[in-house]
Amino acid sequence: MLFDSFNRRINYLRISLTDRCNLRCIYCMPEQGVPKLIHEDILTYEELGRLARLSVGLGIEKIRLTGGEPLVRKNIGDLIKALGEIPGIRDISLTTNGVLLAEKARSLWEVGVKRINISLDTLNSKKFNEITHFDFFNQVWEGIQEAERIGFSPIKINVVALKGINDDEILAFGRLSYEKPYHIRFIEFMPVGPENGWSAERFLSSEEIINRLEVLGPLFPVNGQDFDGPAKRMAFEGARGEIGLISPISEHFCPSCNRLRLTAEGRLRVCIFSDDETDLRTPLREGVSDAELESIIRETITRKPKEHPLQMNPLPRKCQRQMSKIGG
Repeated sequence: MLFDSFNRRINYLRISLTDRCNLRCIYCMPEQGVPKLIHEDILTYEELGRLARLSVGLGIEKIRLTGGEPLVRKNIGDLIKALGEIPGIRDISLTTNGVLLAEKARSLWEVGVKRINISLDTLNSKKFNEITHFDFFNQVWEGIQEAERIGFSPIKINVVALKGINDDEILAFGRLSYEKPYHIRFIEFMPVGPENGWSAERFLSSEEIINRLEVLGPLFPVNGQDFDGPAKRMAFEGARGEIGLISPISEHFCPSCNRLRLTAEGRLRVCIFSDDETDLRTPLREGVSDAELESIIRETITRKPKEHPLQMNPLPRKCQRQMSKIGG
């Protein structure tokens, strides 16, 4: 098992496959986009496979593939299949914006992905265009339905709650959890990146979200399972799905944080809100041994902070990386 300096067990690695994305969500990057990595700077599947194998050997059990948008990277199934063959890996999942999901869901299922997270901040096609700067709502909704038809479970819908933008749809998402077996996860707006438009006026706490949802009825706690993330799980009586609240700002979950993040260019991050990173690509390409790479990973984990530095009043902006470059 792998532990940090505060005796937290580290067993979860999020791997960003690319910094590229086919949307421009207002809380993630500016409409014109951000400078992209060149192809040579991004880790190859062979390099990712080696780092994943070493990480699993150290104690990682769960891997989530993210981006940018991971489905824009070619031949992603080859990587997933290789990851699934690593002894000791217990779970492989993926987060996507859903634009390409309808056409790729079947192939993802066939290589071993059974759980999936889809980012969808609105159920209104016009508002979808305003939030993402693209008219892809129908494609995303079809991708979600296709994933349901195939049998993905759970299907988690990630909703970044933005006051004055989509908070008028909280009840609509709540009703969706009655009708569909989806896990609707409301995520507090995080100040990640210098151009993500964060402001206290746009921030909506999880407590406020719960208060609004309870108009539909009381919410009951749901028992946790292996590999649950930081979401506080609950459900309405008789609902087919669930509600999840992720509160990194108002009720941060640092004491139980079990994750690392690997960026597309091979930098290992121990906290989403800290720009402290370790370059793994350079030693990897210089031909260091597995033992040396494992030592670098272990040393990086010792720098995982006790808690992130963000509080609501005031809220300093510590993380300068765009979310699309961190890997969610």
